[in-house]
Amino acid sequence: MIKRNRTRQALLVIAAMAAGLGSRKIAGLLPDFVNAYLGDALWALMIFFGFGFLCRTARTKTIAFMALVFCYLIEFSQLYHAGWIDRIRGTALGGLVLGYGFLWSDLLAYLLGIGTGILFDRAMHKRKKQL
Repeated sequence: MIKRNRTRQALLVIAAMAAGLGSRKIAGLLPDFVNAYLGDALWALMIFFGFGFLCRTARTKTIAFMALVFCYLIEFSQLYHAGWIDRIRGTALGGLVLGYGFLWSDLLAYLLGIGTGILFDRAMHKRKKQL
């Protein structure tokens, strides 16, 4: 049975969040292709680590599925525009959490971020077994 360390998972959430916010600060230094996907991929990676924190004994593929569904639901919710939710999106935190507008490319970025989380999670568990 997999048992994730909650402290490590929390630190991974914070690291992914910091990297995502940092990627916005250095966007001018990065190629357009990287800018198109990096922030959303890091957001999805943060969500993956967050589900790992909440469901510490769940299988990696279960966490990946939950994270992907969560990310996709948030993305598709951006097709809905009503005054109340657009006002929430108009705040800094609301915009970061809910996003501003639907983009098909974000769905690919979420796959990349969660795929990175899967690779990281499996590598950590493989390393733990070797110790």
